[in-house]
Amino acid sequence: MTMHGVEQTVRKLILSRFPHNPTGGQRDVCASMVRFLYDSDPRSLFLLKGYAGTGKTSLVSALIQTLPELRVSTLLLAPTGRAAKVIAGYSGRPAYTIHKKIYMTATDASGAVRTVRGINKHSYTLFIVDEASMIGLEPTASRRSLLEDLVEYVYSGNHCRLMLIGDTAQLPPVGQSESPALDEHFLSASFSLNIISCELTEVVRQQKLSGILSNATRLRAQIALMQEGDEAQLPLFCTENCPDVVRLQGEDLMETLYREYGDFSLEQVVVVCRSNKRANLFNQGVRGSVLFREEEVNAGDYLMVVKNNYYWLDEESNIGFIANGDIVEVLGVRNVQELYGFRFADATVRFVDYPDEEPRDCKLLLSTLYSESPSLTQEEAERFFNVVMEDYADLPHKADRLRELRQNPYYNALQVKFAYALTCHKTQGGQWRTVIVDQGYLGEGPVDRDYLRWLYTAFTRATDRVYLLNFDSRFFRTSA
Repeated sequence: MTMHGVEQTVRKLILSRFPHNPTGGQRDVCASMVRFLYDSDPRSLFLLKGYAGTGKTSLVSALIQTLPELRVSTLLLAPTGRAAKVIAGYSGRPAYTIHKKIYMTATDASGAVRTVRGINKHSYTLFIVDEASMIGLEPTASRRSLLEDLVEYVYSGNHCRLMLIGDTAQLPPVGQSESPALDEHFLSASFSLNIISCELTEVVRQQKLSGILSNATRLRAQIALMQEGDEAQLPLFCTENCPDVVRLQGEDLMETLYREYGDFSLEQVVVVCRSNKRANLFNQGVRGSVLFREEEVNAGDYLMVVKNNYYWLDEESNIGFIANGDIVEVLGVRNVQELYGFRFADATVRFVDYPDEEPRDCKLLLSTLYSESPSLTQEEAERFFNVVMEDYADLPHKADRLRELRQNPYYNALQVKFAYALTCHKTQGGQWRTVIVDQGYLGEGPVDRDYLRWLYTAFTRATDRVYLLNFDSRFFRTSA
């Protein structure tokens, strides 16, 4: 059979597993995927961009189901545990965080434990990474960026390649104006890769009935048309005949939360805010007025970890380490105390996104619960470091003092925030059945592109219903 015949056969195999009649755009992307699979360049990378509701997850799922017949292994990755849970759900295969797969711990000559990039021992494997818009250029524990380490890890393997999937309208990594992992020119120039790039833009017919996706598509179209600094064309939303998109006023919030928590579990409902300060206010309100919790932290509380932690899990754990963005349920709390100028508690926690992982005992750093910064500030972290180091002042060598510090359970306490209300960056990559989007302070001025990207990202976290809380009437129109 000719190569053309082989590719045509593989395209048919993939599309036979597609759940709907594919659109022209989906057929074109499928053809590009197959060309990528048989591309002779060992440094080819496939970049799949797509709007919410365009069918990219269905297409990727069909590809994953087909690859075993081609004797190609797949490994599914995502930037966070919650995002990995999403790709595992739609593909029916196990998925892992990027950190869990590509990093390992090593002990140096001084006894210090370091995180280093591991060795890729896979062969003929396609690494598929979802929610790639979240992958940034911030230095990691290896002192290189996650994107650099990911690319170098994958292509160091025997006949291994990379597929990156994401939506350019979502928020880029913190501190960056665009997502480098979705920029074909950046990827090609930085890593000497042959980029095969496709983008799905047409919302498929069966998704158009969704008010969430139709309104998200409206936002996405505005983002695509706007240049930096241009004004959005209001109104943005249409809620008529959209029972899954609801305007909500502040006085109705508590009743809505009672109802939603009654219909779904606490982990399936989230309020998305524009700042940690607003999230703190909502978290206090939810715990006090809806859940009637009076202690600083209670059994049954849901918390989000806000800084990577390598202390509390052993190497045999399926998680590998507790990552920034992981959500835990508190099963028990004891021994609340103040030490080193911070507040701590011993707790037993369950890892919400890893149902097979056994609950673990750990220490919580309660001082971050209502902090207005994402985690401990640099000043607080330095103060914490210095005051703990004072415990080991009798040790003559700095290496010995640092080794003891790294084994100090208080210094390694989980930095956490309540997970009932979160900033949009903290929700990125995850899905909740119900999302309540808080407009927050916006003023009377124009709506810029950054705000639209924030709004689009928040909107597309929901699977069942979006509530638009305290949004100005200028955002809405009465009919489609």
